[in-house]
Amino acid sequence: MVPQFRTILVATDFSQPSEHALEYARVLARSFGATLHLLHVVPDPVLASAWSEAYAYDLTALGERLRRDAEQQLTERAQAIGDVAVTTEALVGSPAATIAVTAAERGIDLIVMGTHGRSGFSHLFMGSVAERVVRSATCPVLTVREPAAEKGRQHQVESRTATV
Repeated sequence: MVPQFRTILVATDFSQPSEHALEYARVLARSFGATLHLLHVVPDPVLASAWSEAYAYDLTALGERLRRDAEQQLTERAQAIGDVAVTTEALVGSPAATIAVTAAERGIDLIVMGTHGRSGFSHLFMGSVAERVVRSATCPVLTVREPAAEKGRQHQVESRTATV
């Protein structure tokens, strides 16, 4: 069975790995004649501050301001992509859960997202949004790591590259 990707969701946190994932998704969308749906999820400030003293601030307004700022950044990225159709969406919520739910609700065929490649304590402490999306999404998920900076590691990246 050959996959037919009509709509590709690109989950972005605006980091360098996310930019690389966007480029992968753009190439795939062009190859398949698919539409890109750029999504940024602002971590819910109310949930993020549950154990802090941030309750003194209007966290709902903060979340909405961050969402509007993200929508503007998404719009700028969408305008820079000229060879495929692009839609954008910025939401407030738990990133991994919101990405998976949004993909299911929108009938997304493929999720593409960057991963920071954390390991050890930092992975244990912070977790991995990409890993949680892979576990919970109802469609395939392509994770893209940032290219190796050192030439000596380049062969490792190439040996792990898979074709779609």
